[in-house]
Amino acid sequence: MERAFPNRTEAGRLLAEKLVQYAGRDDVIVLGLPRGGVPVAYEVAKRLGAPLDVFIVRKLGVPGFEELAAGAIASGGVRVLNEDVVRAIPHSEEAIEAVTTRETAELERREQIYREGRPAPELRNRVVILVDDGLATGATMRAAIKALRQSSAAKIIVAVPVGPPDTCREIEEQADETICLSTPAFFQAVGQYYDDFSQTSDEDVRELLSQAAQNHQ
Repeated sequence: MERAFPNRTEAGRLLAEKLVQYAGRDDVIVLGLPRGGVPVAYEVAKRLGAPLDVFIVRKLGVPGFEELAAGAIASGGVRVLNEDVVRAIPHSEEAIEAVTTRETAELERREQIYREGRPAPELRNRVVILVDDGLATGATMRAAIKALRQSSAAKIIVAVPVGPPDTCREIEEQADETICLSTPAFFQAVGQYYDDFSQTSDEDVRELLSQAAQNHQ
């Protein structure tokens, strides 16, 4: 098995070393996918001296088979559907609309609690480094990239500690630059590549964002 990362903090530090050419630039922003991507993104932002924010993406689970993603929604009202999955769902239109409504409410709730009144960042013409703690199917990350394209970001860089080779290749085709530190051939789940993969709470996310905002003043 490929090497494991001790925890998300250490994974973020290792990832940051691959991004040092973006340090000290005022057009760079680091966005973490909550929740698990935020501790990784925090280390990247700290090392690069860049602001940190969240980019929230919610998976649209198939009713009754929630692990199966019919698509995803992202900050800014963007929705991406996995057509193959949608075609296999009975009464797909109503089912997807119901899940979208529910997940949109959750997305808005999280934006409110994580930012604590801070406005969403302006992404137009900026270099966006999009960070998660790992890729599995890549559905969430694809939704995030699509949403960012609509925000007129100048460049989209996806940076993750680990992901299966085929997913990393797919993301490479969609992002302007992709960094996958580890691409194990027999990939099962992101958590198996971390010694400590404990849950990141909403409170953890809020604290890291608040700390990053202070660091970057």
